[in-house]
Amino acid sequence: MSTPQSSILNPQSLGKVAVLMGGKSAEREISLMSGQNVLAGLRRKGVDAHAFDPAERPVFELKTDGYKRAFIALHGRFGEDGTVQGALELMEIPYTGSGVMASALCLDKLRTKLVWLACGVPTPRHEVLTARSDWTAVAKRLGLPLVVKPVHEGSSLGLTKVTSAANIDAAYELAARYDALVMAEEFIAGRELTAAFLEDRALPLIWIEAPHGNYDYQNKYFGDDTKYHCPCGLPAAQEQELQALVMRAVEALGCSGWGRADLMLRDDGSAFLLEMNTIPGMTGHSLVPMAARAAGIGFDDLVLRILELAHVG
Repeated sequence: MSTPQSSILNPQSLGKVAVLMGGKSAEREISLMSGQNVLAGLRRKGVDAHAFDPAERPVFELKTDGYKRAFIALHGRFGEDGTVQGALELMEIPYTGSGVMASALCLDKLRTKLVWLACGVPTPRHEVLTARSDWTAVAKRLGLPLVVKPVHEGSSLGLTKVTSAANIDAAYELAARYDALVMAEEFIAGRELTAAFLEDRALPLIWIEAPHGNYDYQNKYFGDDTKYHCPCGLPAAQEQELQALVMRAVEALGCSGWGRADLMLRDDGSAFLLEMNTIPGMTGHSLVPMAARAAGIGFDDLVLRILELAHVG
């Protein structure tokens, strides 16, 4: 795989750049961490970059203050769901990552799965839960253990692995605190992998080995016990097949620029796509910078290249 390289000779030519971070979602804390890292990287490359928190300033000030590009480091709702992308398009300010449609689609885990199923992309079986659902019947249809999650949240917020039908009720109540739409998903036992993409190429896969298989909010961002293997340890041919599958999933959803897909690999070699992240984390524990580094792309070059790919529509 050839390494994507920035063609920017003078980063100042990009003009005044806003790094959108913080926001109003449940992932605000992580967004601030990601945004500060991106901001520092762009500044090290000579970009005239500034922090901009939409929770503290009206978005229209991006236009009145003369910003020429926006690097979106907002996670979750009001940033990763197409809303900010739409506002930036109305202001004709180029922005990083996927467009309005793909952003909205990918934050909705349920409709992401429906698109993948229609396109033949393997994803775990699922069903929507309500307060009136028959938990025993759900467990019988999907099997145990299963996973209960809010449809419109990231970072494993509100997610529970359930081993007994009697515990689905509590898992549903937790997920419902984050989102009115909750779903249950078949649990896939196996190796947890993640595949970042940059432009039209998948980066090296990362095998995530979390304590007790629990890759939750704490282990994702703050703990040091999770092990990350990159190279992932799979035979080259198998890794390439999985990368091709991920790019099929990216194309089906209409994603662009950069992002990250999460998947599970069973011992028999069958793979299942879990979700697509259009604005992955860029913290010290984050996976896209790790995969980029394995491909020979340093963090500062990575964020500059993502910024260079900024677009309107």
